[in-house]
Amino acid sequence: MTFKRNTVTAALPYANGPVHIGHLAGCYIPADIYVRYLRSKGDDVVFVCGSDEHGVPITIKAKKEGITPQQVVDKYHKMMGDSFKEFGISFDVYSRTSSKIHHETASDFFRNLYDKGVFTEQVTEQYYDEEAKQFLADRYIIGTCPKCANENAYGDQCEKCGTSLSPTELINPRSTLSGAKPVLRQTKNWFLPLDKLSPKIKAYIESHPDWKANVYGQCKSWLDSGDGLQPRAMTRDLDWGVPVPVDGADGKVLYVWFDAPIGYISATKELFANTAEPNKWELYWKDKESRLIHFIGKDNIVFHCIIFPAMLMEQGEFILPDNVPANEFLNLEGDKISTSRNWAVWLHEYLIDFKGKEDVLRYTLSANMPETKDNDFTWKDFQTKNNSELADIYGNFINRVLVLTNKNYNGIVPEASEYTKGDLLILEEMTRFPDKIADSLDKFRFREAQSEMMNLARLGNKYLADQEPWKLIKTDEKRVRTIMNIAVQISANLAIVCEPFLPFTSAKLFKMLNLSPLKWSHAKNSNNISAGHKINENPEILFTKIEDEQVIAQVNKLEESKN
Repeated sequence: MTFKRNTVTAALPYANGPVHIGHLAGCYIPADIYVRYLRSKGDDVVFVCGSDEHGVPITIKAKKEGITPQQVVDKYHKMMGDSFKEFGISFDVYSRTSSKIHHETASDFFRNLYDKGVFTEQVTEQYYDEEAKQFLADRYIIGTCPKCANENAYGDQCEKCGTSLSPTELINPRSTLSGAKPVLRQTKNWFLPLDKLSPKIKAYIESHPDWKANVYGQCKSWLDSGDGLQPRAMTRDLDWGVPVPVDGADGKVLYVWFDAPIGYISATKELFANTAEPNKWELYWKDKESRLIHFIGKDNIVFHCIIFPAMLMEQGEFILPDNVPANEFLNLEGDKISTSRNWAVWLHEYLIDFKGKEDVLRYTLSANMPETKDNDFTWKDFQTKNNSELADIYGNFINRVLVLTNKNYNGIVPEASEYTKGDLLILEEMTRFPDKIADSLDKFRFREAQSEMMNLARLGNKYLADQEPWKLIKTDEKRVRTIMNIAVQISANLAIVCEPFLPFTSAKLFKMLNLSPLKWSHAKNSNNISAGHKINENPEILFTKIEDEQVIAQVNKLEESKN
């Protein structure tokens, strides 16, 4: 099916800490690449995200630091938003779930389902911390996973094996508030009857066999397991979150995984709220010709592929996710990223330590993206990707083209006269790259797509190395004009197709070529810069080398976190 517009979401990050490279490789970089590609094609797309500010980790952080949950989310919402912007993640809106528009949207959504009789009201036994004197939400309980024996599984999910859990399934449960063993007490909550909705959910999942194998497989395993889907509480006994908008629900808030995905909807509402068409958000969420795509990490698959679609189905007015291209996890120097152990590369620190090298991290994380299995980031590989690929191939090619054009032709693009058979083959091959890259991006194969983009840089680099125009200029100046014209054309096309992956580099290259940014379709042309066009003088070096000392300092910084 051909869609008129695209709604692309990236997982709402918890506002209880900064962004690290695992988050970037998991969903933010692939989402940004995809959106930039769609925009370059001229497609209608909105890219929405925002801070998830109602998770239990927020309240845990607040208690630890002796501040209010609002103070926690205000701090990290700004930090994350600023970091994303500086790193070039091009959200159309970066909202937050503590906003008024979100509270209203989430409340209305819950009330809609409540009025339709979707929820079942159940009095259940829930863990209660007698020392802290409060009921314990899922993430306030830690215990041993019954499936894999991980001793630090949460009450809703084991992050080691990915199994969805309920708190009472944990072996030897303990409260994260006091460390005490919790007791069971009765409380009333509202449940989404996933068991009754299971046939509809199964039909929805099975209508998407084209989804990534890791996503489709995980969904099928939940649906086909012996117990099948079970009712899940959509409310919690907490004082931080969106209040449950029904009578008899004092002291209860919406379950964060009911509230959070609605944040995508409220963020889109916010995007259009102060425009001439405030209701335009509905086109991106309710029109059957709109396509909804969620970029997430594998730990969020159940919520985006089963729970949120079930909510949308029962509401009845909204489109369902067309694809959920979830990635696996990124490790760091052979070890699992851990925020508690400070075993992470934090984005806000990277932006200080490697100012001006945003694209180098984007490139390295894209090259190592954990698309189908967990992958690893090492600082040595980061250095190699910069020095041996970006600097020696891409940067070397562009520098040669611009320096030689300025030196030999005063920056005026020379006219090509006679093309050799080899020249024609190069030009033909050059114009094939947009479709090759697009084919990979359409299939959410970002590593493959970026590799093809770099193959265009390799093509240009090899062409110049083979032709050696710096030598040939002494004996056949006419031939060199054609060579340099072709090299400039490759440079222009490279600026176009690298934009989704290396947006800062693309902008610099267009500026050095003295060219307004061109769209994706232009890269299918072999003559985007006319003879006689003047490029800018004094081209800058696109990628400077990263020295051993810089990398050693980063490795040492990590090692110090072990002490």
